[in-house]
Amino acid sequence: MRSQTSAAWLGTALLAASAVAYSSGGFYTRLIETDAWTMLFWRGLFGGLFLFGVMAWHEHGRVVAAVRDIGRDGMLIAVCSAVATVCFLNALRLSSVADVLVIDATIPFMTAGIAWLVIGEREDRVTLLATLAALGGVAVMAGPAVAGGRWQGDLLALAMAVLMATVLVMIRRNPRISMLPAVGLSALLCALIVLPWARPLSVSGGDLLRLALFGTTQFGLGLLLLSFGTPLVSATRGALIGTLQTPLGVLWVWLAFSEATAVATLAGGAIVLAAVICDVV
Repeated sequence: MRSQTSAAWLGTALLAASAVAYSSGGFYTRLIETDAWTMLFWRGLFGGLFLFGVMAWHEHGRVVAAVRDIGRDGMLIAVCSAVATVCFLNALRLSSVADVLVIDATIPFMTAGIAWLVIGEREDRVTLLATLAALGGVAVMAGPAVAGGRWQGDLLALAMAVLMATVLVMIRRNPRISMLPAVGLSALLCALIVLPWARPLSVSGGDLLRLALFGTTQFGLGLLLLSFGTPLVSATRGALIGTLQTPLGVLWVWLAFSEATAVATLAGGAIVLAAVICDVV
């Protein structure tokens, strides 16, 4: 068993919990009856308010000072995270879900490269091999539908992957500075970006409640745990653990809606899960 510090184990647990939170996205999108832009607006607004509420408690009311402390790297995190979210949505609209999932699974490799260039962090062989295995698992899950993609959507998915890899490295580069304000700003910025296409007042009272849960328990909580866990592990391992959200997302939709699951999806999900477990133990 590979030795890890208590901080690394805590970071691993936080990032695994973040992946669980993020994986509920498919569940919420099937539950809420509104257009994607409106959904993104309310998700970002509720997520941002949740994160700033947590930050006010965590920083003992020093909200303005905490925002100033994030510096240029923090602002870069906020912008990259918000734009990545918008790219992800449009990639799903312009390409196949399968293509987007496979490109999303390359984030750990991009993170490893950016981390080496920016902060000189070299990843160990076990984590890189586990990352390769996880990529293979996602490819197995998405394989039957990959051929249906379009290059515009794939390009947006690639931009999303690069932006998210940059976010992980920037958080890792500033382990002593809380980047909670940065992810809170990213959520609010995402809501602002999509506002011209959204129809916020068109949602019903029931959907507004579900959107509040979507924004807090999926988006806000996922970002919160990501901001706390990423500084404690290598950037590449953090990205690798994040791939758990793909098979978990399929699991929640199957449990909630009895949505049929292909054998390839089950096999690929098992590979992803095994890759992450092999790396962390």
